[in-house]
Amino acid sequence: MCVQNGEAPPTQTGGVFSFIQPSRVEALFLSKRDELELIMTMLPMGEGNNLDPWHRHYADRTAGLSASEVRALFAVASRPEVVSLAGGMPYVSALPSALVNQALERVMRDHGPVALQYGSGQGTIPVREQILEVMALEGIRASIDDVVVTTGSQQGLDLVTKLFINPGDVILAESPSYVGAIGVFRSYQAEMVHVATDEHGLVPESLREMIRSLKVAGKTVKFLYLIPNFQNPSGVTLTWDRRIEILEIAKTHQILVLEDNPYGLLYFDAAPPHAMRSVETDGVIYLGTFSKTFAPGLRLGWAVAPHAIREKLILANESAVLSPSVFTQYVMSEYFTHSDWRGQINTFRQVYQERKTALTDALAESLPDLSRTDPSGGFYVWLTLPAGLDSKAMLPRAIKELIAYTPGTAFYANGDGRHNIRLSFCYPTPEAIKVGVRRLAKTINEELDLLETFAGTGELSMITRGDRVTSPPPNID
Repeated sequence: MCVQNGEAPPTQTGGVFSFIQPSRVEALFLSKRDELELIMTMLPMGEGNNLDPWHRHYADRTAGLSASEVRALFAVASRPEVVSLAGGMPYVSALPSALVNQALERVMRDHGPVALQYGSGQGTIPVREQILEVMALEGIRASIDDVVVTTGSQQGLDLVTKLFINPGDVILAESPSYVGAIGVFRSYQAEMVHVATDEHGLVPESLREMIRSLKVAGKTVKFLYLIPNFQNPSGVTLTWDRRIEILEIAKTHQILVLEDNPYGLLYFDAAPPHAMRSVETDGVIYLGTFSKTFAPGLRLGWAVAPHAIREKLILANESAVLSPSVFTQYVMSEYFTHSDWRGQINTFRQVYQERKTALTDALAESLPDLSRTDPSGGFYVWLTLPAGLDSKAMLPRAIKELIAYTPGTAFYANGDGRHNIRLSFCYPTPEAIKVGVRRLAKTINEELDLLETFAGTGELSMITRGDRVTSPPPNID
């Protein structure tokens, strides 16, 4: 396959990461800390190691806290010379700083002593009322008593998992699934089982078959974890008919549904189907966040759950953090009260649609033969590599070409995904995206040349580092 790239290769000057002009070479060598992290990933980790004098004291569940063999590479990928299509960072520069400054000033002027104090484990009433307005846009009708404010939806994931999972319990999830959820589930010693998906989302018949096989094996399935809208990492949206069918399957087998919806309002042309929680209140826990529609730095999310579960979530929240940040909640509430927050979400949609178009157009030009998803919202495109290529093995060589991506292995608990790449279009400019795709095409083309040169010797692969070494950490969500 001939891959068009249209870009001259970077100048090489020697050394593993010294691949740009000499005046900037020094900045791209791994730091001592990065080198140590990379060395640590190569050590056997199953029972700790003698570099840590406390390794015998750790709880068994810490075995689920995995090291990343590419963390040091991502430290290099954060350099300005590298076009990163790896991280799922919202483009917060599209949020006018004046709006945030004004909200901060009003909070300190009008509510300072209260905003700086401890608060309720359930969250402030004003922000819970405003969360109801947001959820109404996706068909959810609830009361303020149904809402529990969390420190980002990531904490909601953690709290739900803490409440329900005993070691060895099964959590069902899409194939592929969110890397941050995989990390949480592992930390509570859950067995995560992937269920097949296609261009319309999770396949109901595959879900039925998986539940039957797990029951035959004597496994306990606690809940089904889903991102129905513009899924991370695939970008796929679950159809309405499938949402209803999946809810029926879950109800039949008494399996809770954990609906995670960070991207639902970031659609491009048409809104996705209503939330699953909009038609099922007793069997669905809904997670939401302001990280994608306002700013992730505020760390503000929420959970909506059946009454008994909600009460336990509040207790677990108080146990974990005493109360979610009152200051953050007041800032959010002031923003909602005094700004056109719906208009700002529309601005984000326009920004992300322009960048998604830049990415898909560039892929069509430079990598026309590769299969990929075509999301109608959200942050991500899921790319399938040519047969024989390994996305994890290829990453260091991509970094050398000044392009970063997330290997597909990050999104599987079982080691799958080596032939896939997640490309994130939310943060780089359209111009940078086009440059990045040309660099990616050059990398893939060179990998194919290598594969042809060494035909018959097997796939290009990396050295296995051990069971506890996985793909990129949750900070590339």
